[in-house]
Amino acid sequence: MAGSSFAGISRRALLAGLAGLSFAGVARAGDSLTFDELYGKVSVLGLAFSDKTKALDGKSVSMRGFMAPPLKAEAKFFVLTEIPMALCPFCSSDADWPSNIVVVYIDEKTTFVPPSRLIEVTGTLEVGSWTDPETGFVSLLRLVHASFETV
Repeated sequence: MAGSSFAGISRRALLAGLAGLSFAGVARAGDSLTFDELYGKVSVLGLAFSDKTKALDGKSVSMRGFMAPPLKAEAKFFVLTEIPMALCPFCSSDADWPSNIVVVYIDEKTTFVPPSRLIEVTGTLEVGSWTDPETGFVSLLRLVHASFETV
């Protein structure tokens, strides 16, 4: 039957509406950001944030990576790295750490996952230097009000 409808809605309109719902769900979930996309260039002044990273400042972002071993068994933050790390960020010198780490702040203390497990983190991206008042840890990139799950 050509032009069939459901309660006065054409099939085409119904499918278009369902497609819109799918895209709306993706938009609510936030943009994805990879470690390769964090920085745009390296100059004599150091690393420069990419245009994508700067555009996502203050927005919901999802990233995949590995949870570095935390300082304590339960804490409200951890370091997300591109590759699994064997040491905690406070237990070694800066020379041992990659430059593209992201600090992740969660709202409640949690027990962390092994550093070899891939995780996906979603939170609000904050760009720019900031010093944590409790730990003195300085970060350039943070995901705040974040949550994570193993992938």
